[in-house]
Amino acid sequence: MLALPICLLLATGFVVVGVYSERKVSAFIQDRLGPMEVGKWGLLQLFADLLKLLQKEDIVPRAADRQLFLLAPAIIFASVFAAYAVLPLTPDLQGSGAAVGVFYLMAVLSFEVVGILMAGWASNNKYSLFGAIRSVAQIVSYEIPLGLTILCAVMIGQTLNLQELSFQQGIYTFQTNYLFGIRALGIDVTDWGGIFAWNILRNPFLLIAYVIFFICTLAESNRAPFDLPEGESEIVSGFQTEYSGMRWALLFLSEYAMMLLVSFLGAILFLGSWNTPLPNLGPLRLADWTSGEPGTVWGNITGAFWLISKALLAVLGQMWVRWTLPRIRLDQMMYLCWKVLTPISLGLFLISAIWRLLMV
Repeated sequence: MLALPICLLLATGFVVVGVYSERKVSAFIQDRLGPMEVGKWGLLQLFADLLKLLQKEDIVPRAADRQLFLLAPAIIFASVFAAYAVLPLTPDLQGSGAAVGVFYLMAVLSFEVVGILMAGWASNNKYSLFGAIRSVAQIVSYEIPLGLTILCAVMIGQTLNLQELSFQQGIYTFQTNYLFGIRALGIDVTDWGGIFAWNILRNPFLLIAYVIFFICTLAESNRAPFDLPEGESEIVSGFQTEYSGMRWALLFLSEYAMMLLVSFLGAILFLGSWNTPLPNLGPLRLADWTSGEPGTVWGNITGAFWLISKALLAVLGQMWVRWTLPRIRLDQMMYLCWKVLTPISLGLFLISAIWRLLMV
């Protein structure tokens, strides 16, 4: 259970790195400087902001439902951070190791909707309520294609255990992996490892599934171009309009923790988890050198390095999208979900079932 406090510490520390990185990335994309004045290269700007939030008064509107208003940020925070309990970080360092880890993670994350709706309703503010309704409609809708893409990976791996899914995508698997998952080709890539063992190559259609998964996670995290709950031009600031001080910071922390969580999940399900991307090529044993056997210190170090690197690259992609694409309209968001992503996800789900039966 050592993995759980490490994951929570990682998620909390990521806020410090993530906020500063996003400011600098957005500044680079938009040809600006970003934070520069507070500390060297503006490194202390976030700590100045945190100090400001700590000193701000915790205001509860007089007409708000006080109990629900105070409870909502805690529910959102708990639902996001509870999902970290089942993430594997290395071959030996994992959370609870639950046999139904994927199911648990999806169920816990779905509870976030309750906290968001509670925050908007309890604020007794029409802008907060509009933002909460938008957010609930968005999250509930995009959970359909998100869940279908996750099930595609689960169907190929035949397990809900995230650690087992991780082992299947490397050189230490107990299964036989064939090139593109096609037994008829007769090309055994089990000893190759690296990217050839990742789910996106065990079933090439899972590469499309990962793209859909990535789009859906943007909506689940309320990230642009799906940041409609925070459409400042229409609803001021979304469901968190009435929050101030550290309660607002708690909501902000939850958003960044969600970004990291879905990036971890995508890496585990589709991109080889803690396994190296470098394959063994004849005498050049890259996978052996950059993996390390389970149960060894080197194996845990390299495993954590690869998984965190993949997750941070996905986070960088989320930031890139935010500062590149404009916010879409509400009807466009729903059209994309129900008429584009959901049908494609259903097709991929059917293809994954056939692939598992005939090709593997």
